[in-house]
Amino acid sequence: MNSSTRLLGVRLDRRPLAELKQAAERAIAGRVEPFVFACANPHSLVIARRDPSFRAALDAASAVVADGVGCRWGSALSGVAVGPRITGFDFFLAIMSGLDARRGRAFFFGSSDSTLRLIRQRSAHDFPDVAVGTLSPPFGYWPEEENERMLEQIRAFRPDVLWVGMTAPKQEKWVAAHVGALPVPVVASIGAVFDYYAGVVYRAPAWVCELGLEWLYRLPREPKRLWRRTFISAPAFLWFSLLDRRRS
Repeated sequence: MNSSTRLLGVRLDRRPLAELKQAAERAIAGRVEPFVFACANPHSLVIARRDPSFRAALDAASAVVADGVGCRWGSALSGVAVGPRITGFDFFLAIMSGLDARRGRAFFFGSSDSTLRLIRQRSAHDFPDVAVGTLSPPFGYWPEEENERMLEQIRAFRPDVLWVGMTAPKQEKWVAAHVGALPVPVVASIGAVFDYYAGVVYRAPAWVCELGLEWLYRLPREPKRLWRRTFISAPAFLWFSLLDRRRS
């Protein structure tokens, strides 16, 4: 079976989480070619449809997983089979547990100083044998000299894994532009996972996620962030998915 498929033109990985973890750990052991991980949901796929640089960044990744029940709805409409639903949080926990076993090093780049402080506190409890570094970048645009300073700080820490927690498509574009300048075996764009792990934003209960209603749980709790995704991007995604099926 082919290990990937395309949904709205973006290549989605179909490997299970265990295989993705193995691929990442091979990159850490070999330290030759980096393993670049990203997540795709209906909102990001709609953005990638009209943003060529974002789409190129996703296509350059080693693995882009279908994160969100909406991708399954879209795959049914377009007539393609996506892989198992793998969230950024799933990948994060799997890789951190592996790092803890090998006494590895993880660097968190993104979010606020307060959120990063909470991440350090929780990871020290959950993964005591992982050395953790953090850096909160400036909000919005930052000049090239500031960007180089941050790159140097990440390089100096020598992480096995770089977790990037900004919004899409900013995080994926930043990774695509700078992964070559970072001798880091695994680089993963995981966005809101920073807030989830820090406890700043709570995930929906497991039974809500299993019913595919996580979006409904989150909407009243994060209306400013999610209303456009829910009421504009989601219907557009389903429509484009249907169009893809009619064209095939």
